[in-house]
Amino acid sequence: MTERPFAPSADGAPEDPSPAGPIQGVRIIDLTTIVLGPTATQLLGDLGADVIKVEPLSWDPMREAGALGSAQPTAPKQSGDIAADNEGDGRVDESGDPCSKAPPNPPGNSPDAPDRRMGAIFLTNNRNKRSLVLDLKSPRGYEAMRRLLQGADVFVHNMRPDALDRLGLGYEAVRKINPDIIHCGSYGYARKGPYGHKPAYDDLIQAVSGLAFLQATNDNPAYVHSVVADKVTGLNVVVAILAALLHRERRGQGQCIEVPMFESMVAFNMNEHLYGRTHIPARGRAGYPRSLSPWRRPYRTLDGWIGVMPYTDAQWQRLFDLAQRPDLSTDPRFASIADRLAHIDEVYETLADIIGKRSTADWLKALDAADIPSTPVNRPDDLIDDPHLKATGFWQEVEHPTLGSLRMPGATMNFSKTPFSISHPPPLPGEHSAQVLGEIGYDPEQIESLVDDGIVFDGGQARTKPADQEKTSGKR
Repeated sequence: MTERPFAPSADGAPEDPSPAGPIQGVRIIDLTTIVLGPTATQLLGDLGADVIKVEPLSWDPMREAGALGSAQPTAPKQSGDIAADNEGDGRVDESGDPCSKAPPNPPGNSPDAPDRRMGAIFLTNNRNKRSLVLDLKSPRGYEAMRRLLQGADVFVHNMRPDALDRLGLGYEAVRKINPDIIHCGSYGYARKGPYGHKPAYDDLIQAVSGLAFLQATNDNPAYVHSVVADKVTGLNVVVAILAALLHRERRGQGQCIEVPMFESMVAFNMNEHLYGRTHIPARGRAGYPRSLSPWRRPYRTLDGWIGVMPYTDAQWQRLFDLAQRPDLSTDPRFASIADRLAHIDEVYETLADIIGKRSTADWLKALDAADIPSTPVNRPDDLIDDPHLKATGFWQEVEHPTLGSLRMPGATMNFSKTPFSISHPPPLPGEHSAQVLGEIGYDPEQIESLVDDGIVFDGGQARTKPADQEKTSGKR
């Protein structure tokens, strides 16, 4: 890990800004927006990294997405330098250069007005980070970024490579600043391929990777009702960065990492769906029949729905006993996994018929007693009060300095020595600008100059200083 000074605490002693965790002390410069990159860097922050989210003066566009809370008033926001506005794409204008259009202004003086800086989807993807708002296209802003990179372990972005190169932040430029740095880019398509120049969004990657066809009903392709391409690729980003950190620890070498969405989702989808095309020459079509059966779905009971999946031979036999269907116990279509797979539509249609004979509660009790995998079918709202999630403390309640109480998902992995914690609530834009700049050698007068000249936005002041006393250059 790179040696660096920490910000002083109230008593003057150095204080590590990163949360406790297995990778505490790793500093990550995060130039990502929307969901893919922020999902990855949030998980790295959860694991203990000091994540500095570098935002343009126009902020991360996802700040406006989802239910909006109310917050203390701020003055209008000015336009900025660059908005890397989606996974794999730095927003560009007709000339191909990053654009500076700012999103709509935040609220005025009404304390009950929705705060467009802090949308729900931003909140669920940006905890355990600090925010620095910086104009990277200005020479002084680039110099601040250069200083940040000198003391960083990882630089991660989701801009298309050409746009990043124009900012002077491509791998070759950055490794001249810090030869040991891990430089990670995640965007639509691998750079060397014919699609490498294309922009990408989650929907497009679902389509091109085959996922939308796999979701088809009556030959009508459909998107998964989740930004699954963003989140799957984000997990690949985390794995890649952790592996590169381990390599650097063992070999002393930084490196450039590319994590494209298209390739990530093709690998994800084709894990089971390569199927007959696994062999050369092919021994059948691509597509796993069990997953593609139109009868593979939650099953209706007398009064609702359940998920049920007998899988082993023994589980199917116990189900037939519960259903009082001895005829099926000797039916050759159900004899083995291979037999069931060869008749999968008939098998699942029969299962649907069996489940429809009893109530949800009756089935769940009987199936649980017979150790046959089953579950209720939850709506998203049901998960808030799920008894298992309550018992494990999964839902975390966090106090935000301006929004009040927030609910967030907790840990998805449990460490015995380095437990999960939420050390920083999702930051206001530029909330930590002055703090971060101070850590890399800027004195208060220099920071004030950067703010006054509109190169940095100091959002920390906006929480405590009335809007009518703030300058509209870099403060609001």
